[in-house]
Amino acid sequence: MIRTLIVDDDFRVADLHRAYVEKVAGFSVVGQAGTGAEALRLVATTRPDLLLLDIYLPDMSGLEVMRTIREAGASRVDIIAITAARDVQSLRSAMHGGVVHYLIKPFRFAALQEKLQTYAAMRQRLAQLSEADQHAVDTLYHILRQGSTEALPKGLSRPTLNLVLRILQESSRDLAATEVADLASLSRVTARRYLDHLVHSGRVELVMRYGSPGRPEHRYHLLGASLPAR
Repeated sequence: MIRTLIVDDDFRVADLHRAYVEKVAGFSVVGQAGTGAEALRLVATTRPDLLLLDIYLPDMSGLEVMRTIREAGASRVDIIAITAARDVQSLRSAMHGGVVHYLIKPFRFAALQEKLQTYAAMRQRLAQLSEADQHAVDTLYHILRQGSTEALPKGLSRPTLNLVLRILQESSRDLAATEVADLASLSRVTARRYLDHLVHSGRVELVMRYGSPGRPEHRYHLLGASLPAR
């Protein structure tokens, strides 16, 4: 599980973001903070993997929180800035601080879900590397860039792609293309095209299951999702 700390001075917004995060497979919330000082304390005590960090906080800016975390050597904490700040200087400072995504309020669940899923895919791919060559680096950045702006192959639609992603997210196990096709009311060939695209974009992993004699079965699961051991 990706252990997530939510930092927002509005407790209602923080509660909403917590509900959003807990709907995404592979993520758990380890705490909420309403001030920068509380955020720094919880980073030290809960050791989260990911911070959803607001820029506007009552005692210090989220950018100061970010700098303090980095200066303390907590480089393993990844940060997604979630903020109403639209000025270019805040964006530039956040980028210099190493945020993996910058999400502007207000937004719908699907927007955060997309950021979390691409982050989870990048994180899992990074964990699989022993050393980085240029192709591996390009792949990691390509995964983070995937989202609503990606160009889909001819014949694929955004709503159907999101449906396939939701089916994989809500499943407690890996799925075969025929199962995805049935759940999405698609032909097996069409489902396979969507699944192959998601594998290529780094958001879904293809696993081979060897059971009865014959060809192995191709099965798919969302990267970052927690599956039971087989």
